Amino acid sequence: MSKPIVAIVGRPNVGKSTLFNALAGEKISIVKDTPGVTRDRIYADVSWLDWSFTLIDTGGIEPDSKDIILSQMREQAQIAIDTADVIIFITDVRQGLVDADAKVADMLRRSNKPVVLVVNKVDNFDKFLMDTYEFYNLGIGEPIPVSASGKLGIGDMLEKVVEHFETDEGQGEEEEIPRIAVVGKPNVGKSSLINKVLGESRVIVSDIAGTTRDAIDTKVEWNGNEYIFIDTAGLRRKNKIKEELERYSIIRTVTAVERADVVVMMIDATEGVTEQDAKIAGIAHERGKGIIIAVNKWDAIEKNDKTIYKFTNKIREVLSYMPYAEILFISAETGQRIPKLFETIDMVLENQTLRIQTGVLNEIMTEAVAMQQPPSDKGKRLKLFYITQVAVKPPTFVIFVNDKELMHFSYTRYLENKIRDAFGFKGTSLKFIIRERKEKE
Repeated sequence: MSKPIVAIVGRPNVGKSTLFNALAGEKISIVKDTPGVTRDRIYADVSWLDWSFTLIDTGGIEPDSKDIILSQMREQAQIAIDTADVIIFITDVRQGLVDADAKVADMLRRSNKPVVLVVNKVDNFDKFLMDTYEFYNLGIGEPIPVSASGKLGIGDMLEKVVEHFETDEGQGEEEEIPRIAVVGKPNVGKSSLINKVLGESRVIVSDIAGTTRDAIDTKVEWNGNEYIFIDTAGLRRKNKIKEELERYSIIRTVTAVERADVVVMMIDATEGVTEQDAKIAGIAHERGKGIIIAVNKWDAIEKNDKTIYKFTNKIREVLSYMPYAEILFISAETGQRIPKLFETIDMVLENQTLRIQTGVLNEIMTEAVAMQQPPSDKGKRLKLFYITQVAVKPPTFVIFVNDKELMHFSYTRYLENKIRDAFGFKGTSLKFIIRERKEKE
C-alpha cells in the first residue's frame, strides 16, 4: 500500500509553511548532505499515531497584485487537486474570510477530493473561537481551529485528515502487480517510452484510472507478466499549468515515486546528465525504490568505442550516491533495448524483495570485520554483535553494536559493499538501522 499524499493549500501568509514545518518536525532538515539529493522544502514524510503519509507544501511565490494572487492560488490548488488524496485548506482567522478563500473553496468543492478546512492563527481559543464560525460560509465542512506556530489543535486536524485515508481492504490483487514509475525532466521521452511499451506489448490489458488521482496508470503484459506503468509525463488535461515548473514536476515525481516499486529514471542522451536529473533521482533514492537509469535518444548520438564508457562514468559521477542503479541505453523512438528494459525491471523487482538468512549475513559480517577492523574513538572500539534482515522493498538490515556513535557512515558503507559483493542487490538501495546493545545482553 503506497503512502497517502496530503497537500496544504492556501493564500500567501496564512501559515502554510509554518504548518508544514510543525507537521514535518525536524525531518524537514536535509536528510543527507549529498549533491543531488533534493533539498527543496516541498515535501516531507510525516508519521502520526499508526499512520504515515507524504505531506506537500504547495507554497510558492507571494505576488503583489491581487489578480496574480488569485491565479497563483488557483494554480497551487490545481496542483493539490491533481496529486493529493486529501487536501488541507488553510485560512487565517486574523484576516477573516476573504474573496480569494471563497474562489479556492469553489475549486476544491468541484474536485470531489476530501478537504479538511483549517483556520490558522487561533493562538487563543477563548478569544478567537467565535471568529472561526464565519468559515462555515465556505461550504466545505467544519472549520478546525489551529495555531501552527503554537502547535495547538494539530491533533484534531490530523484526526480529520486520516479519516479520509483508504484502508488496505480491496487493494489485494492490484497491489500484487508491480508498479513502474517513469520519471525524468520534461521532453525526455517519457510518453514515447510508455507508448512504445504499449505498442510492442503483447496484450494491453486495460487503462485503469490511477486510484485516487487523475494520472492514468496503464496495465501492460509482457512475456506473461503484468506491470502497471505510472506515467508522470504530465496530466492528460487541456489546461496547461504555467506556474513554477520545477516545483510542479517535483511534486508530480514525488507522488509517482511514492506509489512505485521500481523507478525508471530517463535521461536525455543529447543533453547528458543534469542537476535536475540528480534531483529527481534523489527522490527515488531517498524513498528506497528500485532504480533503473534509462538513457534515451541513444540512436541520436554519434558513437565510438568509448562513448558508452564515458557516458556511464559521467552518470556515476553525478549520481555518486546511488552506485547500485542499473544503467541502460535505449531509444523510445525505435524501441531499441525495450526487451532489455523489462528484463532489468524483473531483476530489480527480485532484488528489492530478496531475503538473506541471518546465519549467512553474520558470516559475511564476521569476515568483513576480520578483514577491516571497526573504527575506535578515545580507546573505545566499535563491536558488531549481530546483523539480521528485517524488511524488503528496500532490503533493510538491523546491526546491533556496542556504541552507535562509533558506527561511522564509511564503515556501514563498507559492510554494504560486502553484502552487495555476495548477493548483488543490483538496482536497489539497501537500508541499515544501527541499534545499541549492552555487552551482557
